[in-house]
Amino acid sequence: MTTTALTSCYYFYPVPTPCPAIAQASAVSVTIPVSYVPRVGTLRLKACQDGACKEDTVELRPGMVSVDQGCSPDGVCSATASPDGTLTGTLFLDSLTEAPMSVTATGTAPGGQALPVRTLDFRPRGDFPFGEQCGRFVTASVVLDAEGLRQSS
Repeated sequence: MTTTALTSCYYFYPVPTPCPAIAQASAVSVTIPVSYVPRVGTLRLKACQDGACKEDTVELRPGMVSVDQGCSPDGVCSATASPDGTLTGTLFLDSLTEAPMSVTATGTAPGGQALPVRTLDFRPRGDFPFGEQCGRFVTASVVLDAEGLRQSS
């Protein structure tokens, strides 16, 4: 009598989890909450890290939230983006690390008056949003409002 044992290849060759084909942008992003939007006409950011600085006027665009549109009976789900009243902008950098960074925001109100100069010293955050196998993503996100400049939570 002969016995044959069958084993799955999975035990010997695990299938790697796929990673999204998303490139990380080296950038500082800023969000202006609804309550402060009427006070901002233009915005300029300056970011310094590891002895290198980059400064530019950022284009402010309407912020968006995802709105769940539900799922069909066959399990296909969808969502749409909807403006939330905030403004967002991005200052692109040559590089971004988790080293300490300084960000300064200046600009003008819609009537042309200067906005208060706001500066924040913080550390960009590193995380593995798609799992450790997909690499670490570093983000630098700030919020500008009437109280000043703070790191996004």
